[in-house]
Amino acid sequence: MSETRIDADALAPYAGYVLPDAFIPELPNFYRGKVRENYDLADGRRVLIATDRVSAFDRNLAAIPFKGQVLTEIARFWFEATADLCPNHVRANPDPNVVIVERLEMAPVEIVVRDYLAGSTATSILTMYKAGARRMYGIDFPDGLRPNEKLPQTILTPTTKAGHGDHDAPLGAQEILERGLLTPRQWEDISQKALALFARGRELAASRGLILADTKYEFGFNVEGHLILADEIHTPDSSRFWLADVYPERFAAGAPPDSLDKDFIRNWVSARCDPYRDEVPPIPERTILEAAATYIRIFETITGRAFALPEAGPDGTPEPPLERIRAALAFLFPG
Repeated sequence: MSETRIDADALAPYAGYVLPDAFIPELPNFYRGKVRENYDLADGRRVLIATDRVSAFDRNLAAIPFKGQVLTEIARFWFEATADLCPNHVRANPDPNVVIVERLEMAPVEIVVRDYLAGSTATSILTMYKAGARRMYGIDFPDGLRPNEKLPQTILTPTTKAGHGDHDAPLGAQEILERGLLTPRQWEDISQKALALFARGRELAASRGLILADTKYEFGFNVEGHLILADEIHTPDSSRFWLADVYPERFAAGAPPDSLDKDFIRNWVSARCDPYRDEVPPIPERTILEAAATYIRIFETITGRAFALPEAGPDGTPEPPLERIRAALAFLFPG
């Protein structure tokens, strides 16, 4: 796996180049998600703008330069690489931070596919396993598993879809059906497609020197009732990527894997406080820039393309991302 040309030092001039929010008053029906701004158009499409916010532990932690662009462009790469497995909601990409999508009726569950005993959040199987749980998500786990160990088989761990500031809750397949969250046919379709998407992601990641340890999928239904892949896919925010070449040695030593995902920020925070109860300490600028470099590194690793930093304008600074986005979406403004 090649090293990125862009490290934290190279990103120092871009420390203030962030998109913490993207409110555009000319666009209708604004809704703020955890990391995306949403606008519903009258024709049934939705504008999704990926900000640079990092959301974990049911709160926003920071804004990372270029994070929204990286997530959008990685998701675009994966949507194109998996279109033969499941149709997705993307209809246009007018800007590096923006997708225009088909508006869907979202399934009321999120699907996390896991190959390893990993994670740091309240709904992760490692957190619950350490607390003594041996039956999680309707699945029985044996004693004696070690943190970050490969599971005997790939598993599905669905959760409820919580709003911002609320907690996701674990679900088993039987509970999903008993509560009527999905029909048996819908659950079978989602399960099969999630496993197929994960297998494709695992294979491609391995070819780039990465382990896809786990990932989250969100699905919805279009007006014809067809299952559509939504949100994002195999990005550093929705997935856990590890460096494959050092995993065996680090696992044998009881050390955590080298990761390329937002665990970089999550781990920094959780090492300094209880993020569910305590006030999160200010994250240093250097840590923010290292996180930005990590996002860029995984973009370059997965896509095989160099990440282009924005050029300075006449005043010596790049055009602010919100101004660039407004220009790209001006064709949707009234009048």
